[in-house]
Amino acid sequence: MAKKNPYDLLGVTKSATDKEIRSAYRKLAKKLHPDVNPDNKAAEERFKEVTAAYNLLSNEELRKQYDTGAIDAQGQQRNPFAGGFNRGGQGPGYSTGFGGFEGFGGRAGGQDEMADLFSSLFGMNMGGRTGGMRGGMNRPPMQRKGADVEYTVKMKLPEALKGGERLLPGGTKVRIPAGVKDGQTLRVKGKGKSGVNGGPAGDARVKVTVSDHPNLTRDGKDLRLKLPISLREALEGATVRLSMPRGTVGLKIAPGSNTGKKMRLKGKGVTEKGNLIVELVVTLTDAELAHAEQIAGALPAEDADSLRNGLI
Repeated sequence: MAKKNPYDLLGVTKSATDKEIRSAYRKLAKKLHPDVNPDNKAAEERFKEVTAAYNLLSNEELRKQYDTGAIDAQGQQRNPFAGGFNRGGQGPGYSTGFGGFEGFGGRAGGQDEMADLFSSLFGMNMGGRTGGMRGGMNRPPMQRKGADVEYTVKMKLPEALKGGERLLPGGTKVRIPAGVKDGQTLRVKGKGKSGVNGGPAGDARVKVTVSDHPNLTRDGKDLRLKLPISLREALEGATVRLSMPRGTVGLKIAPGSNTGKKMRLKGKGVTEKGNLIVELVVTLTDAELAHAEQIAGALPAEDADSLRNGLI
C-alpha cells in the first residue's frame, strides 16, 4: 500500500484534535467497511488505509514522531539514529506495521479500543484482545435487525374510544389505547422477524382502521351524536341517560324541543378535554305510529307549508 499522508486519508488537518480524528475515522469506517461493501476490493483497500492512518494518528507518541519526521506514514523510522521508537530491543528500522493490520498494540489503536469502536459502528463482537484483524479481514458476521411485520386491526368506533386488546397471528397480544384514531399505526417491539446473526428481532406494526357508526362520529377531541327522541319526549321534555364509551351521561331535554336542536356536554368527548355534542332527532315510536290518527286529531290545525317557507 502506498505511503499516503494519514491526515489526507482521514480528511483532517494537521491541527485536528483527537476527537476530530476519531470522528473522521468513524464516518469513513462506517462507509468503507467490507461488511457494507462485500466483494469491493477498492473499498476494502481504502478501509485498510484509513484504519492504518487512524492507528498512527490516534497514538500521541506516534503522531508526534510522524509530525517531526522521525517516522513515516508506515510507522517506520526515517533515520535509524533518530531514537525514540526502538521498542522491545528492536533494532533501527523496526516497523510497527501500521500500513496494514499487523501489530495492534499498546495505545496505537489497540485491539480493545478498535473492538469498542467497531462494536459501536456495526454491533460487532471483535473478540477482545485475542481477536482483531490480522493480515486481512477476519471479521465476525455483521448483526442485523429483523424485518418488521405489518398487521391490520379493524374496530368499531365505540370500541376504539374505549380501547382494548387484539390477538395477532402467532399469539402476539397488542394493547389498543383508548381513543385510537382511524389509520393510526401502533408498534410492538420485538414481535417481527428474527434478527440476522444474533441481531434483535424486528417489530410488529399494527394499523388500526375504525369503521363508521350510523349515529356517532368523531370530530377531533369532540364526539357528535344524533339522538332519536320520541314525539312525546320532544313535546313534554324528558331526562335521558346515555351509555357512552367513557361511561353513562345524563341529558335533560327541554319541553318543546325539535329536530336539529343541539346540546353540548363538556368533558364528555374523546377525552376530558373534548365535548359531546348531541343533536336531537324527533322520531315517532311504534306506539306513536299505531296511534298516529288519534295524535294527529288532537293536534291543532296548521298550515304545514309554513315550515317550508324559504327552504330554497
